[in-house]
Amino acid sequence: MSHATAYAHRRRSRAAHADALAATRVALTAEGFGVLCEVDVQATLAAKLGETRDPYVILGACNPQLAQRALELEPDLGVLLPCNVAVYVADGATVVCAVAADEMLGMVGNPAREPIAREVAERLDRVLMRACEADPARG
Repeated sequence: MSHATAYAHRRRSRAAHADALAATRVALTAEGFGVLCEVDVQATLAAKLGETRDPYVILGACNPQLAQRALELEPDLGVLLPCNVAVYVADGATVVCAVAADEMLGMVGNPAREPIAREVAERLDRVLMRACEADPARG
């Protein structure tokens, strides 16, 4: 199942959180993204606030070639990078969610960035598809 908001696209995965997280990393690599940072929201909230919640991990993903092209057009785009992908559990289901890059970069108002934003969005959509269609039994 796929769902989109103005700022994100998401899909449900049949896999457990850890398996979906691993599949997401593989899918990001297949689309030319590296993971620059990882935020374990569940662990952070537990450590800082004593709160418990379902698993929630944010991956800060970057495709260096696309980032370079975007930064050449608009140096201030760095505040919108990296592209965040979240893998979390909600209502007992694992969800993989990615920033809607075309919408996010649309706020820039530079028509020259549209092909880059479209390519990033297409690649992230394929990441969601691959990550959520991976067979957890096959790894």
